[in-house]
Amino acid sequence: MTQAQGPSPDAFAQPAGHPAYTQTVEELFRRLPMYQRQGPMAYKKDLGNIRALCQALGRPHHRFRSIHIAGTNGKGSVAHGLASVLQASGYKIGLYTSPHLKDFRERIRCNGQPISEADVVGFVERNKRLLEQVQASFFEVTVAMAFERFAAWNVDVAVVETGLGGRLDSTNILHPLLSVITSIGLDHQQFLGNTLPLIAREKAGIAKPAVPLVLGAVPSEAETVIVDHTQRVSAPLYRAEQAIRIEVQEQDFRGTRLRWIRPGQAALDGLHFALAGEHQVHNLRCILQAGLLLEELGLPISDAAWREGLLHLRERTGLRGRWDILQEKPWLLVDGAHNREGLRAMRPLLDQVPHKRLHVVTASVADKDLDMVLPEFPAADAYYFARPDIPRGLDAFSLQQAAARHGLHGAVYPSVVQAIDAALDASSPEDAVLVCGSLFAVAEVPFERYEKQGR
Repeated sequence: MTQAQGPSPDAFAQPAGHPAYTQTVEELFRRLPMYQRQGPMAYKKDLGNIRALCQALGRPHHRFRSIHIAGTNGKGSVAHGLASVLQASGYKIGLYTSPHLKDFRERIRCNGQPISEADVVGFVERNKRLLEQVQASFFEVTVAMAFERFAAWNVDVAVVETGLGGRLDSTNILHPLLSVITSIGLDHQQFLGNTLPLIAREKAGIAKPAVPLVLGAVPSEAETVIVDHTQRVSAPLYRAEQAIRIEVQEQDFRGTRLRWIRPGQAALDGLHFALAGEHQVHNLRCILQAGLLLEELGLPISDAAWREGLLHLRERTGLRGRWDILQEKPWLLVDGAHNREGLRAMRPLLDQVPHKRLHVVTASVADKDLDMVLPEFPAADAYYFARPDIPRGLDAFSLQQAAARHGLHGAVYPSVVQAIDAALDASSPEDAVLVCGSLFAVAEVPFERYEKQGR
């Protein structure tokens, strides 16, 4: 374990902002294909570019240990949970996730602190010719940047979340300490396949010879594919749902209190997982199983670190947009659920929130299969439709018409923030306002403003 706990505070302290940062990021958005903004045209089914980039950068992905996480849902929660627990144990932890909500720098963190603006600018300026020669996508550039920083920061472990899929994801040039597949569901079918076995095949592609793979709760037809693949590549498989025994002591829409019955050790009482919902209990099992394997690999985690890391993972890692409760009277709830499984998992939490009327703010991208996801939206007293502020954004009137076919009715607003304000204005203190259905809607929520109003 390295002695330093992360980059010094000065490494990230830039009160005035780097003068070239905004221009640099805007240039990345403008010149490089970016799936989140442009959709299918930006997606590349090839690892050639990222290999070329990292080869030219001195193969930084070979200079740090990593944990690689894939899954239709839950990979972000598991990534942040593992990072938080490992940080609480005193390790220097890199964290790579996508997409970002507010600021590009959220994608690349060290012990919860985002990469500095100066480091973003410096990477792009140093490698401008290389990026142009390779014709790298936005995602390939961010992955290469993350790997270079993790090596430069000399992290003990980097927790790395895949983007789409796994097999051909740019992060899949890693040879990690262990891999995790959290869940398999229908999402991004235009890239990964339109059946669970096809999607499972893509996710299973992160498995490496002799590298343990933790498997979360997946449908049987997906599990068969993953088991076959891990056997074929000789990756030891650990089914978290079967191996991890926990006793839930208290569970509500604010989180879960539990007891962990560990094999060959004393039970661990007093755990409080800050992420709420039964689906998060499944994610927690993945975190716990991964922790046991990391201990076998020489990264011990203390009981105190388990307690601290699971309770304060939001604060330690900067996680936002996963069932965030921003205020009460009325409730303002923000959740990034945007596909069928995610919306289904959110519904029981919403049912637990005491409210008289429900107001739902939502938006969508143009290439989403709305007839698949809209039936999973909650019945509400009113819907508030907006267009996310990205090129892929679906016109709010089109979303309104599609929703009406599924019995979801409401008005159209020029922006997500105006839709939220309208919903709050129409609410009584006994009501609830929910923002969901799109990470891009969540990205436009001014979290601090509403939290301040709610205090």
